[in-house]
Amino acid sequence: MRAPVRSPPGRGAGGHHQVLFALAECVPFAIALLVLLIELTPAHVVYTGPLLVATPALAAVTMGPGGTLAAAGVAVAVSVTTATYNGAWGGQQVYTNFLALFLVSAASFITSRAVRTRRESELNQIRRIAVAAQEVLLRPVPARLGPVRAASMYLAAETGAQIGGDLYDAVQTRYGVRMIVGDVRGKGLPAVRAAAVVLGAFREAVHYEDDLVEVINHCGAALRRDAVVMGAGANGADDSLREAFVTALVAQIPDGPALEVINRGHPPPLLLRDGTVRSLMPAVHLPPLGLEEFISGPPGGTDTYSFAPGDRLLLYTDGVIEARDGQDAYAFFDLPGAMTAMCDHSGQAFLEGLRQGLLHHTRGCLADDVAVIIVDRLEDGTGVGRH
Repeated sequence: MRAPVRSPPGRGAGGHHQVLFALAECVPFAIALLVLLIELTPAHVVYTGPLLVATPALAAVTMGPGGTLAAAGVAVAVSVTTATYNGAWGGQQVYTNFLALFLVSAASFITSRAVRTRRESELNQIRRIAVAAQEVLLRPVPARLGPVRAASMYLAAETGAQIGGDLYDAVQTRYGVRMIVGDVRGKGLPAVRAAAVVLGAFREAVHYEDDLVEVINHCGAALRRDAVVMGAGANGADDSLREAFVTALVAQIPDGPALEVINRGHPPPLLLRDGTVRSLMPAVHLPPLGLEEFISGPPGGTDTYSFAPGDRLLLYTDGVIEARDGQDAYAFFDLPGAMTAMCDHSGQAFLEGLRQGLLHHTRGCLADDVAVIIVDRLEDGTGVGRH
């Protein structure tokens, strides 16, 4: 999934919503200004009391308790100013307007407090559900898996989100340590569903399929079955629904100093050895899961690499390498440089440094989700590696 380019302020769907919301917040104060202009000009013969009384109620809709009090304060100030300017003190209408303004302001404040409390309660409940879902779907990988030490990290780009369209897992099996990292095209609940389908298929297949190719084929088949169930099959389905796919990479670390990888359209893993980072490019470029119809000829097998004791392997999603500088849209995050700079860090310390580096690079505003697995090959027979 490509990191979305942020639209300039005020453009795109998100920009239009922000502009409309900002305009809505200005409405109560614009009404107060309009009333002031009317009352201080010959047009003051127009009765403006109801307009001014309505400002706290309008503020309560979009601005919360603080904005409601601010709008009420402005309305009172305008009322005092206009009554003094027009010499209206002592008339019944002025005091009636003040009483109405007080009652509406009090009711609006109480209502806005209740609405905010309810929204915060609902948001906290959603967050608790998201945390529970994350523990099931994106559980942290075990710290020790056979001949390797491992650690994982997930960062959601959307504020308040816990899970998204990125996926990862690492499992110790009788065939060795098997891992997956993937990225679902799209966002929202459909992306979470696709991630769950692929992870479920992977966690099932890794324990009984001896061939790594069959493991990833199992994931692809599960994704296609789910697409048919959701109405995204080939028979008359909408083209936009048929474009769903998942870039994925599966890897296997047997007992020996080797690494087997199958890459289905995913960013290649990075291998750190003796302070030098190498990208493990696939011998045959294969399409992502869900786009098997684009495979021409033999599907290809696994790519095998040396993975000796002391080596470090990094699996990641494109949210890392496509993270852009907050000031320069063309400055991407230097992941190989980060691996080299933190080559002596432990797995968890490296991930924490990577998290801080990404947030610093993007000014705390990630454009895409981030999933990372780091694996250190231990020394044979000792259980201790260089990292």
